[in-house]
Amino acid sequence: MRIVARLVFIGLVLAPLLTACGGHPTPPADDTVGTLTTAEIATSVSSAMDPTADPCQDFYRYACGGWLDTTERPADENRWNRAFSTILNRNQEALQTLIEETAQDPGNDPDRRKVADFFSSCMAEDVRDELGHGPLEPMLAAVDAVDSLEGVLGMVGTMHRSGVEALLDVDVFPDFKSPDTLIAYYFQGGLGLPNRDFYLRDDPKNAEIREKYRGHIARMLGLFGAEAAVAEAQAEAIYALEVELAKVSRPPAEMRDLERLYNKIDVAGLQQLTPGLPWQAFLEATGYPQAEDLSVSTPEFFERLETLLQETPMEDLRAYLRWNWINAMASRLDSATDAANFDFYGRVLSGQEEQRPQWKRCVNATDGALGHVVGRLYVERHFAGDSKAVALEMIDDIQEAFRRNLPGLQWMDDTTRESALEKARSITNKIGYPDQWRDYSTLTIEAGKHFENRLAADRFEFARNMGRVGGPADKDEWLMTPPTVNAYYLPTNNEIAFPAGILQPPFFHRSFPAAMNYGAIGAVMGHELTHGFDDSGRKFDAHGQMREWWAPEVAERFEERADCVRQQYDGFEVEPGLNVNGRLTAGENIADLGGVKQSYQAYQQWVERHGEPDPLVEGLTDEQLFFVAYGQVWCTLSTPEAQRMLVQMDSHSPPRFRVQGPLSNSTEFAAAFQCKAGDAMVVENRCEVW
Repeated sequence: MRIVARLVFIGLVLAPLLTACGGHPTPPADDTVGTLTTAEIATSVSSAMDPTADPCQDFYRYACGGWLDTTERPADENRWNRAFSTILNRNQEALQTLIEETAQDPGNDPDRRKVADFFSSCMAEDVRDELGHGPLEPMLAAVDAVDSLEGVLGMVGTMHRSGVEALLDVDVFPDFKSPDTLIAYYFQGGLGLPNRDFYLRDDPKNAEIREKYRGHIARMLGLFGAEAAVAEAQAEAIYALEVELAKVSRPPAEMRDLERLYNKIDVAGLQQLTPGLPWQAFLEATGYPQAEDLSVSTPEFFERLETLLQETPMEDLRAYLRWNWINAMASRLDSATDAANFDFYGRVLSGQEEQRPQWKRCVNATDGALGHVVGRLYVERHFAGDSKAVALEMIDDIQEAFRRNLPGLQWMDDTTRESALEKARSITNKIGYPDQWRDYSTLTIEAGKHFENRLAADRFEFARNMGRVGGPADKDEWLMTPPTVNAYYLPTNNEIAFPAGILQPPFFHRSFPAAMNYGAIGAVMGHELTHGFDDSGRKFDAHGQMREWWAPEVAERFEERADCVRQQYDGFEVEPGLNVNGRLTAGENIADLGGVKQSYQAYQQWVERHGEPDPLVEGLTDEQLFFVAYGQVWCTLSTPEAQRMLVQMDSHSPPRFRVQGPLSNSTEFAAAFQCKAGDAMVVENRCEVW
């Protein structure tokens, strides 16, 4: 299930029945970084800069040039970022230590025992090599027995229950029009490449990827026993089916239109939309035939899916199902299958030279399966208590800055402005970790059974979600685990969440000067706040309900300002012939512009309360340090393949333009560095929404 990627506004990525299992964790013994001296902080900032660059011509180079010149991207990463990657790597090492300590002494806590057994089974590569394809063979044998559309839909339901999203995607999320209730959302899906554009864009790079993808399918089928000629023929049939699914899939930018994604019906309505498809077989196979409350978010996709399934030979449908099982489970099997899977999805698609070490992959898998147990261990050890207080003070400042700014927006009328104020005042802030930890008592984990444990975790998560369809939404739920290096805005809850994992240097530290904290994590906070008022978030009111609360003429003026942002980012060239998609990235770009503005104003409020601090970095005023801290969050090295892939599928602009775009529109930035009209960092037609 990938609901977070579609309907939750994640502001940072370069990209869940809760019961009480204990209250707040015990006070932490320490934090991940500890105390930092003023000299250490100043050196970390200045060493990343290129002081020979002109900040008014290329601020990204000015803020990041030293880091870019002296940093080598690890071979097992397709992108390496000064902030995210540094923290993520630090967190993974911290989690490895915690998990290994837990394995040595799990005590009488059954959840800690599950963490220990899950991780150790993941690390046992020799056991997986001995088992080979054996763990997957029962699933593939079941596919071989499929001989009807009922069998196809039943197998697809079984696959979804096991975390394999064949043919379509199903997610569970609050009802847009009644956010206190959870419903299922049925989406377009079924593709082995990242999205439709990889199948349909007519350019040499994507053509090369498509050719290698067909070869990869044939190779993987061959590893599972298909003769070469048969594997090649099946690969062509699978690819042809996926192309047809891609043709009727909405482009990524259109999937941001949440109003069009809401088409609430029941199972009878789904059956009426596609009378030739036996949906009851799908629902019964998932184990939740009673999950009646649903939205068919892309109806045209399902209408075409009906025709495709009726017209495609059963032999080809079995090949497609077989491929989806293999593709989803390859990294959990023997090392040869895992390596073949990485050759395409790692090397070809993203340019990653080497596979990540097994311990990192197992840490990530353990966090994914038992994130609230791992998260509790992490918070107890690494999340300093006063960090939460400092973060809350900052976000209060930023929300106050947003509210103060509203009366000056001449394009709003008083009624809409008052509703915006109500929404801003109603935002809930989640900092660090949940108040209640998830109950894993129904999840069975066994020592030495990696494949089975991963499958059990997938089925546990599926059951946890589908079992809640038609029931109440849990407002206390977190959609990210505490060690996650990210943040999000959830429109149906009107809430912002900042996991403990991101509240570290270079984003944040209680020892940092305020200008750095506000420039880095403060801009993130402002970004997430602004998501509540971007081109999608603005459609939800203070209570998380999707409705039109804007006066028509005000909505029109908003769209004019949003179009300014879309058009400006359309002009950013990533490489010759490939530009940023301003429509796909509009929400994130609007949030970036608003985040920098609100956080800078909040920093000025902090100075009014506390007084002007002494400059930290020689040659930089504190106002300049604010913008340098913001820019250094986005210092990034990337493979060309990863950059091309993300431009086609990511709702975030590439890192360079997350710096250049917002700051070139900022009058405060221009004043801080004395930039003037005509400089590259001063756009002629400045865009401002919030």
